Amino acid sequence: MSDATVWDDVLSRVREGLDADDFRRWFGATTYASDAGDQIIVWVASESIRRHLLTHFDSAIEEALAAIGRAGTHVRFVVAEFDDEDEDEDAS
Repeated sequence: MSDATVWDDVLSRVREGLDADDFRRWFGATTYASDAGDQIIVWVASESIRRHLLTHFDSAIEEALAAIGRAGTHVRFVVAEFDDEDEDEDAS
């Protein structure tokens, strides 16, 4: 049994149509978070990456989802922010 997620399946299909450097730049820092059936949540490193993915790759992601039998599933990109407060607490 495979540990691959639906996001892994999407990424493998999107990767086929992209230059390796572009794929790494825009999709390399994405992380699968959850799958609620009609919505997949994916963490991204920054707001600029989130906007770029939505603007430039929305169609490719939708096509990949349809190809794996998940047409109508929405991908929600969430910026994963890391608080410096955690580090401050450890320093005291």
